[in-house]
Amino acid sequence: MKNPPTALRALSLAAAATVAASCWITPAMAADAFPQRPITLVVPFAPGGSVDIAARLISDAWGKALGQSVIVENRAGASGNIGMAAVARAEPNGYTLAINTMSLAINPALFKTMPFDTARDLRSVGTVGTSQHVLTVSPSLPVDNVQALLDYIRARPANELSFGSAGTGSTFHMAAELFKSVSGTQILHVPYKGGGPAMVDTISGQVQMSFPVLSAAKPQVDGKKLKALGVTGTTRSPLLPDVPTIAESGLPGYAFNTWFVISAPAGTPQAAVDTLNAKLAQALQSPALAERMGREGFDPLISTPAQTDAMVATEMTRWAGIVKDAGIEANN
Repeated sequence: MKNPPTALRALSLAAAATVAASCWITPAMAADAFPQRPITLVVPFAPGGSVDIAARLISDAWGKALGQSVIVENRAGASGNIGMAAVARAEPNGYTLAINTMSLAINPALFKTMPFDTARDLRSVGTVGTSQHVLTVSPSLPVDNVQALLDYIRARPANELSFGSAGTGSTFHMAAELFKSVSGTQILHVPYKGGGPAMVDTISGQVQMSFPVLSAAKPQVDGKKLKALGVTGTTRSPLLPDVPTIAESGLPGYAFNTWFVISAPAGTPQAAVDTLNAKLAQALQSPALAERMGREGFDPLISTPAQTDAMVATEMTRWAGIVKDAGIEANN
């Protein structure tokens, strides 16, 4: 036959149409397929810190939920600003993200100039969790609770006692500044290049107190090298169950929890953000991941992108007031 039967011709045309349709993917279809390749999660700090630990804790479970690898990449510098600026400038397609902590809200008030605008250049994907710090003092200091420490400080000239931090603007530093603000005390700030040196000098008595991350301080507290007077959160921590909160130990109204959030460049499609958020929540609900996070002193926290944006905005306002009142400035 020169021409195929009508039915066969119709079948051929239908097959051709199906092939053509499979080659034409609408934006909505592309969004539904997200992600199609590995995702880079930028840590804007050096390896080994709390943000880096949080990133590596969630990357495997989040990647499995997404069906793609989540690759952790450290881009440290300028209190987190270098890495965050790189993400803010990245193509807004959902494949380059950042994980950060409270520096995201603190740095805009701390630095005279910023290489990006948190509200304009970034959008939230969701939260990862929170962690506590702990008020520690040198074993040589004759105090055993927060109230006794406050009495000791107030009986001496302003700034006679000092506290060590992991650097200006660090969560170590901000936990102490909030302590000063709520208690109305004056304590000298001594910044170090990292939390480890600050703890070492607290142990030796070079500085009298510090607010290290709870998980990092636990070995020193258990070994009686540091005295723990209070944890910074609103509840006691399973890592140090016998240590009261600062609020219950002498300073009502004090509460400080470090939070960890995931951000994407502004302009990232809502469908991609929603997928990232849903799969992050799925990962955080895993009992195995929750157990691993708990061993490191993290409490999983699940929230929507909108809730995370609102939290960051509230925290920016809160810390702008504290930074201004304390006259804190970073070296730009």
